[in-house]
Amino acid sequence: MVDDAELLARAEALVAAYAADGRTVATAESCTGGLVAGLLTAVPGSSAVLERGFVTYSNEAKAEAIGVPMHLIRRHGAVSEAVARAMAAGALAASRASVAVAITGIAGPGGGSAEKPVGLVHFGLGQRDGETRHLERRYGDLGRAGIRRAAVADALGLLEDALGD
Repeated sequence: MVDDAELLARAEALVAAYAADGRTVATAESCTGGLVAGLLTAVPGSSAVLERGFVTYSNEAKAEAIGVPMHLIRRHGAVSEAVARAMAAGALAASRASVAVAITGIAGPGGGSAEKPVGLVHFGLGQRDGETRHLERRYGDLGRAGIRRAAVADALGLLEDALGD
């Protein structure tokens, strides 16, 4: 299990690395409700890195704030690869950030199904002039807080990986 001190240390390293690289980040969060942006802003100097964050918890917010096409949500569901990719692309389009990370999932305790169980989370990572990546995780039922914390850790991992690009 990832603890808060470890997450904060990773966020501090990310802020330093992105600032040194002159790159900025936008977040588009659904099931994490702004936890990634909140963690980044816990770091002094994060204003040089976090360009903006979108909490797009409802389907309407995904469509209105970051331009996720409703037909994608209707066809694939809000918790899907297609929507995670569209969220990342939409966050880039609606910001000045160089990198955007998106998270959509089922944190529970309800809302899951056999096809999309509690603990399923899809991530998108978009970069200006680059392709949008996807990551799928099936954490299992770690409890709402555990799933959200694990999702934050994986979002940080995607941002860490993007530093090498």
